[in-house]
Amino acid sequence: STYFNQPTAQFYRVTTDNHFPYRIYGAQQDNSTLRILHRSDGSSIGERDWEPSAGGESGHLAPHPVNPDIVYGGSYGGLLERLNHDTSESRMVDVWPDNPMGYGAIDIRYRFQWNFPILISPHDPDVIYAAAQMLFRTNNEGQSWQQISPDLTRNDPSTMGKSGGPITKDDTSVEYYGTIFAIAESHHEAGVIWTGSDDGLIHISRDDGESWTDVTPRGMPEWMMINSIEINPFDPAGAYVAGTRYKSDDFSPYLYKTDDYGQSWELITDGIDAEHFTRVVRADPEREGLLYAGTELGMYVSFNDGEDWEAFQLNLPITPVTDLTIKNDDLIVATQGRSFWILDDLTPLHQLQGNWEDAAVEVYSPRPSYRMGGSASSDPGNAGHNLPNGVIVQYYMAEGFPEPDTDPDAEGDEPAAGEADEKMPALSLEFLTEDGESIRTFSSDAEEDSDKIEGVEAGFNQFVWNMRYPNAEGFDGIIMWAGNLTGPKVVPGTYQLRMRYGDYDETRSFEILPDPRISATQEDMQAQFDFLLSTNQKLTETHQAIKRIREIRDQIDLVVTPLEDRAGYDSLKDRAAFIKEELKSIEEALYQTQNESNQDPLNYPIRLNNKLASVNRLVNRGSYRPTNQSVAVRNELVTEIDSELENLTRIVEDELPMFNNLVREQAIPAVWLDGGDSN
Repeated sequence: STYFNQPTAQFYRVTTDNHFPYRIYGAQQDNSTLRILHRSDGSSIGERDWEPSAGGESGHLAPHPVNPDIVYGGSYGGLLERLNHDTSESRMVDVWPDNPMGYGAIDIRYRFQWNFPILISPHDPDVIYAAAQMLFRTNNEGQSWQQISPDLTRNDPSTMGKSGGPITKDDTSVEYYGTIFAIAESHHEAGVIWTGSDDGLIHISRDDGESWTDVTPRGMPEWMMINSIEINPFDPAGAYVAGTRYKSDDFSPYLYKTDDYGQSWELITDGIDAEHFTRVVRADPEREGLLYAGTELGMYVSFNDGEDWEAFQLNLPITPVTDLTIKNDDLIVATQGRSFWILDDLTPLHQLQGNWEDAAVEVYSPRPSYRMGGSASSDPGNAGHNLPNGVIVQYYMAEGFPEPDTDPDAEGDEPAAGEADEKMPALSLEFLTEDGESIRTFSSDAEEDSDKIEGVEAGFNQFVWNMRYPNAEGFDGIIMWAGNLTGPKVVPGTYQLRMRYGDYDETRSFEILPDPRISATQEDMQAQFDFLLSTNQKLTETHQAIKRIREIRDQIDLVVTPLEDRAGYDSLKDRAAFIKEELKSIEEALYQTQNESNQDPLNYPIRLNNKLASVNRLVNRGSYRPTNQSVAVRNELVTEIDSELENLTRIVEDELPMFNNLVREQAIPAVWLDGGDSN
C-alpha cells in the first residue's frame, strides 16, 4: 500500500452545509480548505464535485446556514476570510488584523491559535463567533467585532514563549498557547455559550456573554487541551467534552459529561483503550444516549450515554480521528491522514433495541430516501465512493443462523437421524405501496439475476432498491436501437417494506422524497409514472405476443414438418402455411426479425416495439411529465400494436381451432415408421 492508492489528506475539523446534496468542509494540512459533495449525480465523487473554499490549511470553516455559498474560513495568523462562492468575491474580516508572524504569544494582543474556532450561531445566522484568548462576536459579517468575554484561559506567561530554536524560531501561531480552542452555543437556549481552552479550562455564559463561570471539572488533570464541546441534544443543561493531554505525555482518553450546566461532571471513558486519547465526542440527535467518540486510533460508540464504550471501527482504517459531525443521519469523520469518511445511514443504530444481538434476524425501517439521479461504482478508482442510489435497506442476520436457501434445486446430503435440516426458506424483500399493493419482490432464490438477493452474511447486511417497478418483459435475442424496457420510478410518498425469512415476517414503512432541486411537481411525476407504467405494460404485452407467436409456429412445425414429403395432407399443409404467414406478418409488424446484431437496425428499420421502447426511454429521462408529442406518438403506436394483437387473437381463437380440427380429422400419427406406415 502506498500513498498513490489511498486518500491521504489530513483534516483538522469537519462541518457541513445545508446545500442539497450537503457538502463537507475541512482544512487540510499543507494544502487548502475545500468543500466536497457527500454524493453526486454521477457514479462516483470526483474532481468535479469539490472546490477550494475560504481560509487556509489550518482553519475552521463555517458555511452560512441560509446561503451556503457564503463561507467563513480561518487560517494561521488570525486570518479570517469571507468567501462568496457564487461571485468568487473574497473579503478579509480578521478580528484584529495585526500580523503576528515572528512574534511569540506573549508579545501580541490577541492570541489566535493556528486552529482557532469559528462558529455561526444556531439561533441567528448573522451572529458569528471567533476566539483568541477572549471570545469575539460579529453581527454584521465581520465589519466589526465585539469582545464578549475576558481572558478565558490560564494566561500563564510560562506557556507563551517563542517557538522553535535554538538555531531559528518558528512563530506562526501553531504553538501559541493559552487560547480558546473550542466553542459551542446551545441550540436549546440562545445566549448559552460554552468555551474550552487549550490549557484546560471550561467556561459557560448563560446571559449571552455578559458574565462567565469557570465550570472546569474538579479533579480533571491540569493543562488538558479541550478539543471539542458538544451540547446534549435532549437536555438544555447537558454537554459533553473531549480533551487530550498527549502533549504532556499522557495518552489516556478524557471524555466528560454534565447535566447541570457544568456544576458537576462525570468521566465517561469505560471501554476506550487506555492509550487511545480522545479528540472529539458527538451526540446523536435522533437517539438519546447514543454517542460517538473519535480517538487517536479510531472510533468508539456508546449506547448508554457514555457509561461504557465499544469499538466502532468497521472498515475505517486505523487512523487518528480529528473531528466528527452528524448530518441527515450520516456520520462524517475527519481523519489525520486518510481524508474524509462517511458512515451512511445511522438509522439502524437508532432502532436497535435491548439485546439486539440476540435476535436471529431483524429488518430496520429505511430512512427517507431521495428520488434523484446518481449511482455507485464498485471501483471508482481515485474518486470517492458514491452513496448507492435508491432505498437502502439494512437488515441483521445472527452469527450461525442458517443461511438463506439460494439454490432450492441443489442436491445435498440428507441430515443424519436426529439432526435438524438447517437449510431455511429463501430470504425475500418485497416493496409495496402504502395500500399494500406489491411493487417488486427480491429473493435469495430468484431465477432472474435482477431479482436476486446476493451475498447475505452474518451481521448487518445492506440491500438497495432502485425505486423502480420491474422492467418490461423482453425475449431472447431482442435487438433494439435507442430503446429500453426500464420500469418506472415510483413517485414520492409513503411505501412499505416486507421481509420474510423462515418464521420471520415483518413490515416497515418508509418515505421517498422528491429531489428538492427540481421543478417537477407531484402531479408531474405522477403523470410520468402513469405514462411509463402503461407503456411498460404494453411493451410486456407486445413481447409476450411475440413469444406466443413463436411458440405457436414451433408447435405447428412439429405437426407439419413430418408431412412435407407425404401425400394426402394438402388441406392441413395449406392451413398451416396460411396461419404461419399470418403470424409472420404480425411478428414483423411488431418486431424487426432481421436484426441479429446491435448495428442491424441501421439497415433494417425498427418496428413498433422498438419505437414504443424509444418513447419509454425518452420519457424515463429526468422527472418531468411526458410531452404532448410523446403522448401523441405513444397513442399512435399503441393503436397500431393493438391492431396487430387483435389479429393475433383472431388467429388464436378462429384459425387455430380449425387447424387443430384438421389434425384430429386426419389422424396424424404420433410416430412414422419406415415406408410411410404408422403404428
